Amino acid sequence: MGRNTRKRRTPLATKAIAASAALALGGGGLVWANFYASAHEDQSGWNRTKSAGAQVATIDCPDVGQQLTNVPRSARKGVAKELALLDQQITEAYKRLADTRQAQAGDAGFVNNAILGPLKSKRTATLDRIGINIRRVGGTAPGGLDQLAECKGVPADQPETNDGNAGDGQNQDGQDQNQDGQDGQDQNQDGQDQNQDGQDGQDQGQDQGNGGQAGNGPSADDFVDITQVQGNAQLGVGANGLPANGDSGSTGSFTTNCGTNENENRNSDNVIVAPGVSNGAQHQHDYVGNQANNAFASDEDLANGDTTCQNQGDRSSYFWPVLRVQDGQNDIDANAPGGGQDGNVGTIIQASEAELKFVGNKTSDVVAMPEALRIITGDAKSFVNGNNNANANWSCTGFEDKVQLHDKYPICPEGSSVVRTSNFQSCWDGQNIDSANHRTHVAFVQADGTCANGFQAIPQLQVRLVYDVPAPTIENGQVQNAFAVDSFPDQLHKPITDHNDFINFFDENTMNEVVNCINSGQDCQ
Repeated sequence: MGRNTRKRRTPLATKAIAASAALALGGGGLVWANFYASAHEDQSGWNRTKSAGAQVATIDCPDVGQQLTNVPRSARKGVAKELALLDQQITEAYKRLADTRQAQAGDAGFVNNAILGPLKSKRTATLDRIGINIRRVGGTAPGGLDQLAECKGVPADQPETNDGNAGDGQNQDGQDQNQDGQDGQDQNQDGQDQNQDGQDGQDQGQDQGNGGQAGNGPSADDFVDITQVQGNAQLGVGANGLPANGDSGSTGSFTTNCGTNENENRNSDNVIVAPGVSNGAQHQHDYVGNQANNAFASDEDLANGDTTCQNQGDRSSYFWPVLRVQDGQNDIDANAPGGGQDGNVGTIIQASEAELKFVGNKTSDVVAMPEALRIITGDAKSFVNGNNNANANWSCTGFEDKVQLHDKYPICPEGSSVVRTSNFQSCWDGQNIDSANHRTHVAFVQADGTCANGFQAIPQLQVRLVYDVPAPTIENGQVQNAFAVDSFPDQLHKPITDHNDFINFFDENTMNEVVNCINSGQDCQ
């Protein structure tokens, strides 16, 4: 079955895995090469550049994974490992940028000749192997794969700022989101202008005390006082702003209680997008429900895994990036992959509430989900990929029906807790439990609440996580005692990168109960 899922109550195994391990969504990313040590964190060689005068540079590579929409199933595992290698190559180039500032200052062609040129050669060979993997099983490799090899060095100019008050344009019609995944190259190249939050990379990298995760975020500009935000919330809506259900269609619900990860069951894998790749996420996930989930788990392993759900007919896996508070303390993974080695530091905060609820469709009955159906909502790389698949929703208790933030963390008033909400895609193609880019087999509903292109309505999973976390403060333009979700190193712990994952392992009888409750208008648990 592979290695055991890591749990915080036992020491993490020490592994010879560099901080350049695979990024989960395939070889693309805007890479920041400016690191500064925070006052409390200087581990694993992560923070090597401490001079505030060092020039900031980025590497912008096409997101290959999002463009591979038609990979034969038998080739996907091999392709996933090559995508992980692309990410490793980017991270290695990223570290080299940080380590060669003196050489760059003395040679205007150094970055192109010593970093971007070799990176292109490595990517060309890897992309060629992706094509071979696809053709070996009788598939057709996408044309122009080799054109995705070249990356750009981009100075961190003053970026545009997303409006933290508005959700318009961030969670577009889901069918269009999924169909547009192949446009990742353009999205990724423009990512530095789309999603940065009003502070240049040099300011982001400066020593922030307890304000940033190992010097790579979050920044003060990532936070907003929720009491000062104009109301924009649409409570209980799908990611595209539409009601998940209403007065017609399937109006019931099914709530499953699987706890808040009291077992402290965590790892930095992602079996959906990086099967067989240890530390494929480069950030820690909380797992509730199925307890067998790690990079090496088969569907059989998951089907037979233990569950924390009160209803033992639900062995589904629910997982999301952990939330940490930058309190100057080291957690158990401070020197481990997915933790301090990947720039994720501070104390992991367990949710005080984890509500898992399935609801219906506005216009029709829902059908049963197939066993092992995989759904990812949100985009862990939305800071560089753009808004197309972003689905982050942040608020505070007492404000959820007034304000939902998408690219800002909330500063909640005294007595109010931080809330993360994820509403999943609820239209299924009726055939596939996954797709090559993990997007196109599911979709959000259309403007009228129906599913497009012959897709079928399935129960919509809604996840609401509540955290009792001290409110950060902003002092002299710096954030103190910040909180943030774990992220890939190059994503700088931006709130817009929040995402959520689900693998269905309800047994047949329990899934039928879910469907019957929803279609008959009952509220069951």
